[in-house]
Amino acid sequence: MHVPDGFFNVAVSLSAGVVAAAGVAVCLRGARRELDDRTAPMAGLVAAFIFAVQMLNFPVAAGTSGHLLGGTLAAILVGPYTAVLCVAVVLLVQGFFFADGGLTALGINISLMGIVAIVVGWFVFRLITRAMHSRSAVVAASFVAALISVPSAALAFSLLFWIGGTAPIDVGTVAMAMGGVHVLIGIGEGLITAVTVSTVLAIRPDLVYGARGLAAPLVLRGAGGDVTVTRESPAPVASRRPGWFLPAGLAVVALLAGIVSFYASSSPDGLERVAQDKGFSGQATDHSLADQPLADYGDAGGIPVGVAGLIGAGVTLAAGGGLFFAVRRRTRKEEVSV
Repeated sequence: MHVPDGFFNVAVSLSAGVVAAAGVAVCLRGARRELDDRTAPMAGLVAAFIFAVQMLNFPVAAGTSGHLLGGTLAAILVGPYTAVLCVAVVLLVQGFFFADGGLTALGINISLMGIVAIVVGWFVFRLITRAMHSRSAVVAASFVAALISVPSAALAFSLLFWIGGTAPIDVGTVAMAMGGVHVLIGIGEGLITAVTVSTVLAIRPDLVYGARGLAAPLVLRGAGGDVTVTRESPAPVASRRPGWFLPAGLAVVALLAGIVSFYASSSPDGLERVAQDKGFSGQATDHSLADQPLADYGDAGGIPVGVAGLIGAGVTLAAGGGLFFAVRRRTRKEEVSV
């Protein structure tokens, strides 16, 4: 759902840019409470993973595809503040290196995919997990929250386009079209999110931000009988599982970006399809960086999509990892591996 240049007037584009900048500034401060020496590498990996999976458009209807937004997934894995930064890094890399998403629309894209989707997704996730305390509840909540986050961002786009779009539309008609197709995309988003969260929970539950405090109750046995104590956070498992998680995650990212990306659907995504059907696709203007070699994921320069994907994942990992290490809360040196 990358908004191109030309869809919005100057006032809305600038306003969204201000909102996005303010949101990122707030999250830079908030992420310090979520990141430390152990979780900063995980956040860099999550950003690279989102970049790689966003390349994998999947079919959702005849002639329409969708792709992961990734905000809710990032929020569950590394925290909501860090998640906004992850998505912002991905969108910056896509916009400046791959001409994916307009530069004048960058604030709109960050606001929709990096703020609205994450706020809604994290709220739904916390609402469910506060009522049910178990790993299975975390996985189920991941699916529901991710599913709902996608049409929420799509409906926010419809509202913004009604306010300051460059083509007259019937907001109700566009909202129904955007909401309908993005519910289908949301199902894919939910499945990818639930599978990913479930996998990380099975391997390194201590690295899942949204699962903190969900360990089994601690029971103390005394002379007077069993005494049940409140839940404790899951103990770090790094001492039992050596530091292979990060290399394994990077291998998965390389596999997705470098090989699986060749098999992504070439059909237009949900926003492109609705714009074509409702007659405002012609408002999009050419990206100012459309002629650089990596534009359109290598198509402009004749670079294989897998090579472009590996470059993009590497740039995202470097940019995100550097940011997260700079923002992180310093901790005492200890033997904790990722």
